[in-house]
Amino acid sequence: MSGQSLLVPGKLSPTRSVPGHIRRPEYVGKPAPTPYTGPEVQTPETVEAMRIAGRIAAQAMEEAARHIAPGVTTDELDRVAHAYLCDHGAYPSTLGYRGFPKSLCTSINEVICHGIPDSTVLRDGDIVNLDVTAYIGGVHGDTNATYLVGDVDEESRLLVERTREALNRAIKAVKPGRQINVIGRVIESYAKRFGYGVVRDFTGHGINTSFHSGLIIPHYDSPHATTVMRPGMTFTIEPMLTLGTIEYDVWDDGWTVVTKDRKRTAQFEHTLVVTDTGADILTLP
Repeated sequence: MSGQSLLVPGKLSPTRSVPGHIRRPEYVGKPAPTPYTGPEVQTPETVEAMRIAGRIAAQAMEEAARHIAPGVTTDELDRVAHAYLCDHGAYPSTLGYRGFPKSLCTSINEVICHGIPDSTVLRDGDIVNLDVTAYIGGVHGDTNATYLVGDVDEESRLLVERTREALNRAIKAVKPGRQINVIGRVIESYAKRFGYGVVRDFTGHGINTSFHSGLIIPHYDSPHATTVMRPGMTFTIEPMLTLGTIEYDVWDDGWTVVTKDRKRTAQFEHTLVVTDTGADILTLP
């Protein structure tokens, strides 16, 4: 694995503004969102609205990813994604969610998730996850992917490639009538082939008019995830695989989650809807 030095927190830039005409989620300016009490099965109209939100999120992520290179700061990636979302009439869902200060998450190397964009400079050989959620039309679309920065070592490159494959296999396992835990079973069995850890404490989630509806999608074979999938259910699958332990520490910022052994980790995510025959990905660019 790359001998990169470990990450340390950088300096935050001022909070970016969102044009006043863009609709805000209800939680902005509040310590926490109002708990979701609606159904997990969505109407066709809500699903189509989520498809729009998901497409904008995916395109914003792609636009930010085009700027990934050694020497670029994660704050610059945040600026690009923020501008793209606002230019397309969408609110960056993470901005102000439970106090999160930026418009996407940038998780580098040993960061499992929720890395905050700041003055940290990307280095040749890093891997970085971009996690973007768009809110438009009263609904959210949530996606993420891990990218290579310059010349990346083979062990890290394979981790990224196989984490993407784990997500693809999990999506194929989605079928109405099956229990949610089939998703984690597929991810875990694939990851074990390579000796990867599968993070348990951070999961996929229900998503619709609510950023996190309360529905939990474990990425391991949980005996408790017995909810049966039904057509119209909308949720994310976002496996986090590690080269070592799944134990973790959280930085003093209250957000940045790093592997306890500081080994690398990768993640990929799509928002999808259960159909009559399988799953339809809503976060395609």
